Amino acid sequence: MPDGGYADTYSPRKVLDDPSFRILASGEAPSPDANIAAFYNPNHEIHLVQKPRPTPGPGQVLVHVRSTGICGSDVHFWKHGRVGDSMVVTDECGSGHESAGEVIEIGEGVTQWKVGDRVAIEAGVPCSKPSCDYCRVGRYNACPDVVFFSTPPFHGTLTRYHLHPAEWLHRLPDSLSFEEGSLCEPLAVALAGIERAGLRLGDPTLICGAGPIGLVSLLSARAAGAEPIVITDLFQSRLDFAKKLVPGVRTVLIERDLTPKEAAQKIKAAADGPVKVAIECSGVESSVHTAVHAAQFGGKVFIIGVGKNEQVFPFMHLSANEIDISFQYRYANQYPKAIRLVAGGLINVKPLVTHRFKLEEAVSAFHIAADPSQGAIKVQIQD
Repeated sequence: MPDGGYADTYSPRKVLDDPSFRILASGEAPSPDANIAAFYNPNHEIHLVQKPRPTPGPGQVLVHVRSTGICGSDVHFWKHGRVGDSMVVTDECGSGHESAGEVIEIGEGVTQWKVGDRVAIEAGVPCSKPSCDYCRVGRYNACPDVVFFSTPPFHGTLTRYHLHPAEWLHRLPDSLSFEEGSLCEPLAVALAGIERAGLRLGDPTLICGAGPIGLVSLLSARAAGAEPIVITDLFQSRLDFAKKLVPGVRTVLIERDLTPKEAAQKIKAAADGPVKVAIECSGVESSVHTAVHAAQFGGKVFIIGVGKNEQVFPFMHLSANEIDISFQYRYANQYPKAIRLVAGGLINVKPLVTHRFKLEEAVSAFHIAADPSQGAIKVQIQD
């Protein structure tokens, strides 16, 4: 566990060792003001728990979380118990990191917030120490002592009452709903990708994968002026959704028996040529290969997706065509931009939400989010 910054403040043991912490029985109805949350564990169980309601200390704010989206990583931690070698579920762990809510209590020294303020919650809280090179230069997503809520061992924001550092909340304009505020988290991921990929006005662009991150990347690429945009997926229903979201997008269904080179030919035909930027959102090795073969000489393949630990890339094709390949880890400095873009009408995230549940129904929400046959894009839990 990190030993700097906020790690002690948000130690998971403070919740798990509290006498009031308990796992709710299936079907048990909690009291309306109980601080309930959705937790997973190493046995791949997902359930509601009741935990203590925190009290804000100096510099902290207590937020009534009003809306939280279920991320693919939440489902992955539940089903598989880990992402890579450093993020492993070893005990009961709270889920959720795509959240927005209302300030209900403030701690000593907090002057920028008052009770009733509406906020988006940035879930990754770095140490912010001057001695931390990454924090000092603004690349705080690389802070080794970051507390990222819902990444084990730290509990997440899918809870009724969440304690958060005041400086890592972002004000929501009155025109934005809590739901839109929570969707600023996956949008921040996409915006970081668009920025780091160097996408420019008029760039032919490929987006691999029409899941939630692929779709917010589509919205972001369109807002950034990419043209044409081609999006791929294995499921026609997701491509149909993408077409409704951005009518001008060109869709390519990837049949499972196609080789990456064959899939790339379909993409280049749809794009009227090779693409300058490919944004890979699945993390699947064959999809990365497809993106590489669809890219032009001097193009860029930017990988947002998370995949298996070791992969093989077409090295000499990359080398002989001067194709750059880059990666992304979370995001930094994107929340204010995301809020401005949504509030200004340049990006409309509302159509991404396909299912909504009450907090008490969070377990059912997880099962819907984990079942591809349900057709869920973004599942929201509201309180």
